[in-house]
Amino acid sequence: MAPMGGAFAAGEARIVNKLAVESGAEYTGFIVKFREGTPERADASRVARALAGPEAVMAKASRAGAPGLRHFRRMSLGADVVRPSRALSRAEAVQVMEQLAALPGVEYVEPDLIMRPALTPNDPRYSEQWGFSSPTAGIRANTAWDLATGAGIRVAILDTGSTSHPDLDANTIAGYDFISNATTANDGGGRDSNPADPGDWTTGQCGPASNSSWHGTHVAGTVAAVTNNATGVAGTAFGAKIFHARVLGTCGGSTSDIADAITWASGGTVSGVPTLSDSQKAHVINMSLGGSGSCGTTTQNAINGAVSRGTTVVVAAGNSNANVSGFTPASCNNVIAVASITSSGARSSFSNYGALIDVSAPGSNILSTLNSGTTTPGSESYASYNGTSMAAPHVAGTVALVQSRRLALGLPLYTPAQVEQLLKDTAYPLPGACSGGCGAGIIDARRAVEVAGGGGGGGGGTQTYTNGTDYQIRDFTTVESPITVSGRSGNAPSNTAVAVDIRHTYRGDLLVQLVAPDGSLYTLSNRSGGSADNIIGTYTVNLSSEAINGTWRLRVNDNAAGDTGYINSWSITF
Repeated sequence: MAPMGGAFAAGEARIVNKLAVESGAEYTGFIVKFREGTPERADASRVARALAGPEAVMAKASRAGAPGLRHFRRMSLGADVVRPSRALSRAEAVQVMEQLAALPGVEYVEPDLIMRPALTPNDPRYSEQWGFSSPTAGIRANTAWDLATGAGIRVAILDTGSTSHPDLDANTIAGYDFISNATTANDGGGRDSNPADPGDWTTGQCGPASNSSWHGTHVAGTVAAVTNNATGVAGTAFGAKIFHARVLGTCGGSTSDIADAITWASGGTVSGVPTLSDSQKAHVINMSLGGSGSCGTTTQNAINGAVSRGTTVVVAAGNSNANVSGFTPASCNNVIAVASITSSGARSSFSNYGALIDVSAPGSNILSTLNSGTTTPGSESYASYNGTSMAAPHVAGTVALVQSRRLALGLPLYTPAQVEQLLKDTAYPLPGACSGGCGAGIIDARRAVEVAGGGGGGGGGTQTYTNGTDYQIRDFTTVESPITVSGRSGNAPSNTAVAVDIRHTYRGDLLVQLVAPDGSLYTLSNRSGGSADNIIGTYTVNLSSEAINGTWRLRVNDNAAGDTGYINSWSITF
């Protein structure tokens, strides 16, 4: 995006995320981050004083009812939340963002977007959970449970909060309420240590009136409902523990609250909230939520922080039957974006799609735990829902199964990049139709758990080596991403699998090669694909003349101008 808002010194471009601002919507907050070394970054009170400048400029321009601006709070990521005195239109929001970006030392400005649960409720109840055991479209969790149950793994659910339920209580541990707006929180206050869901019903203040969704309760049941208790339903990883970080309330939840919750759940520090220790933080975060617009810097920074602390982030793709690239946080880097499929193995009609989808999972007619209250909590219940919100927890639960298998065998836990690659490598093709792109296929919990333990379905004793660090690809340059292999013997197989995930507009610019430890080159893609975006796929390469041990490199050369991108991740399996 181009710098906006005044004349800037070299290297000090202020980024205004206007792509996240849509016509017809209202905006009630903005996230502003000042650079390190500025007075405002050192002292949050200086931010409040700095806001007088944009207010004066807008008032001088004689805009009717120019909004006042106030400093609301400082986030864990060092950015500041600024709120106008009234809701703003798209045009007004852009004007405010441009004025904020013109302040000296501003690193970026973006709207504090409201996220909403990604679901399409359905009241018919089904007698079985097809998503676990369907031979054509299930995740095959039922055959994975003899190897792993999720024991020792913690999953954070960033959603509407928790309700008491006999199929959840024994697997639920302490969480936190991150909703800072008392009106949205609907529980009489702002942030506190009680993540209970008081209900998110509406009376028409943000669209048609609706009953409470109990969305977080439904998601929690798919991840880790208590199993073998002669009650209700089973959970994907019923041996795991879940905790709720409440971020969605009446009319949704804000980017700033969600970013803080991501940071906290993964063991990062959030002002005013007790920090989780390594023995308390989440191994997996599930976000069955989203909104339209590109991934913002605030959300991406929070996700990057979580991933750097070893937490895998799973996100629902969204329910707009549109390209996922236009939705956040599913379009963010370093997440596992999940599309929804039906019991026939086809993409659900509502599910988002596209090159940024990583994997697919069951999301249509998914039976799980719920609450019977129409507004405030009532008695426990069960119901079937539709949505990518229902697909994502199948994946989060499978991640817990994989990591618990590693834990039980005394093996190092996988990094988030390794988890993502494993799920892609072990996925199987959709038997039904998917227009637009459904990622690597349907996740296979059994195969993933087998490979995590070093056996079975992954080719018998093979190992996958992954580099998930981003490497920027710039015009007229060559970049390499290395993977070092040691402790093995012999040569590589004649059918070595090399999985590549390169995000780059106009893929025809790129020459992609595998560089063996002795310098030999194996071409994977030679400037093919024309104007299509991204190179995502697995190549089979005959490496039988190459020793396995040594440093392998993925080399990408961009010999054209006008399009750039990055190596997102790649892996090699011997």
